[in-house]
Amino acid sequence: MDMNQTANINEQLKDIKPLLEIPDSSYYIYWGLIDLAIVLIVGIVFFILKKLWDNRKVNLAKGYLASIKKIDWTDTKKSAYEATHYARLLATDERRQELFSQLEALLEQYKYKKEVDEVDQETRNKFNLYVQVADESI
Repeated sequence: MDMNQTANINEQLKDIKPLLEIPDSSYYIYWGLIDLAIVLIVGIVFFILKKLWDNRKVNLAKGYLASIKKIDWTDTKKSAYEATHYARLLATDERRQELFSQLEALLEQYKYKKEVDEVDQETRNKFNLYVQVADESI
């Protein structure tokens, strides 16, 4: 190639503009979509676990209620301990807590003695009221 041809090519190339820089935000969009997907997945998992946890609490309460209804009052001392245990587990709202405190005071007389009498009618009535209230609220 001679000088004339090189000059001619240079003249033709002067019309060509340099490459324009195009702003590219695809990197940020990519990571933004990944972050959004992670947040959505964490949110869905959170609500599923919360729902399962709430159902577990209800199922536990139903189990406690079934256990408290099965208490056999022939062995008074053992029954008083069981009634106190399950009634304490079921006392989750204000009304049941108040009834439990009254019931617990009545059951105390049957727990710590070596020989105990049969459960009196007042304690039985308070226990049955507690079971009825717990059954209605579960």
